[in-house]
Amino acid sequence: MMPTRPIRLLIVDDSALVREILSTGLAKDPGIEVVGTASNPYEARDKIVQLRPDVLTLDVEMPRMDGVEFLRRLMPQFPIPVVMVSSLTESGKKITFDALEAGALDFVSKPRSNVAAGLSSMLLELSTKVKLASTVDVSHWKGKRLERGARGPIQSSALEESTDKVVAIGASTGGTEAIKEVITRFPVTMPGVIIVQHMPAGFTKMFADRLNSLCSMMVKEAENGDRIMAGRVLVAPGGKQMRVVRRGGIYQVEVKPGEPVMGHCPSVEVMMQSVAKEVGKNAVGVMLTGMGSDGCTGMKAMADAGAPCVAQDEATSVVFGMPKEAYARGGAKKLVPLGDMAQTVINMVNRLAA
Repeated sequence: MMPTRPIRLLIVDDSALVREILSTGLAKDPGIEVVGTASNPYEARDKIVQLRPDVLTLDVEMPRMDGVEFLRRLMPQFPIPVVMVSSLTESGKKITFDALEAGALDFVSKPRSNVAAGLSSMLLELSTKVKLASTVDVSHWKGKRLERGARGPIQSSALEESTDKVVAIGASTGGTEAIKEVITRFPVTMPGVIIVQHMPAGFTKMFADRLNSLCSMMVKEAENGDRIMAGRVLVAPGGKQMRVVRRGGIYQVEVKPGEPVMGHCPSVEVMMQSVAKEVGKNAVGVMLTGMGSDGCTGMKAMADAGAPCVAQDEATSVVFGMPKEAYARGGAKKLVPLGDMAQTVINMVNRLAA
C-alpha cells in the first residue's frame, strides 16, 4: 500500500517570529509538510494559487486585511480548510468567532508567553487540528456569500414553560456555529439550556455574549449557583467543570475548577453524568459535532435514566466523532441533520411536557 503523503500546509501570520516558530515546530511532524508562509492575506492568496496547500493556518489580526475579511473573500473562490491562530486579546476573541462564522474550522490560542511548555502544548494542539482539518470537506463554501444576521426562532406550538426540564448540549470542533444554528431557533419559552463547548478560558464569555446578541433566550457564561430556568442558556466557562445540582425544587449549576475529564475542562462527560443523576427523565440530551468521545458515556447514562437523546448526523457534522460515539454506545437514539435539530429538540421537550 502506498504511504499517505504529508498534509501540505501554508502558514499565514504577519509576525516573522511566529512564522518561524510555527514552521519549525510543525515541520517536525512527519505528517505535515510546510509548503510555504505568507506575511499578509494578499501574499497568501497568491501562494494558495501557486502551492495548492491542503490546509491553511491563519492569524486573526493582521494589517491591511484581517483574517475575517480574508476568509470572506477566499472561501467562495478557493474553499480550503482553515485553522485560526488567535491571540488572547479581547478584539482577537471577537474576530476569532467572526472567522469561525466566515468558514474557519477551528482555532488555537497563541500562548501568553514564549515559554517552552506553552509553545510545545500549542504546537501539539495545532498539529492535531491541522490534521483534523485536512479531512473536512469545505467545498460547500464554493460560490457562497456569508449571510449576516441570525435566523428568527422557530414558531412552535404551545411549548410549555417549565423549570423542571433541562436541555443539555455538548459540542467540540465545529460546535460554535452548530450551537448558534440550534439555539438561535429556540423560542424564549424554551426550558433552561446548558452547554459545554470545548473552548479555553477567556473565550467562553465572548462566545456567550455573542450568542446572547443573536438569541431570543438570554445567554450567559455560567457562574457557580446560577439557576437553570426557562428562557436562559448557560455556557460552561473554559477551564472549569460544570455540573447540575438539584436544590429543593430547582436546578442549579455548580461551576468549579477541576481536572480535565476525557481530556477536557469543561467536559461534556462531567455535565451529562450530573444531568443523568440529578435531572433524569426530565432532561433532553444533544450531542453536536466534535472530535473524540467526550460525553458519550454520560449521554448513555442520561438515556438509561429516561432522558431522550439525539446526535448530529455525519453529513452535517464538521467532525463526526462525539456524535458517532454517542450513537454507537446507545446514548443518542437518533441522528439528526443540523438544520432539523432545533425543531427536533423542541418536539422532544413538548413530549416531556405532555
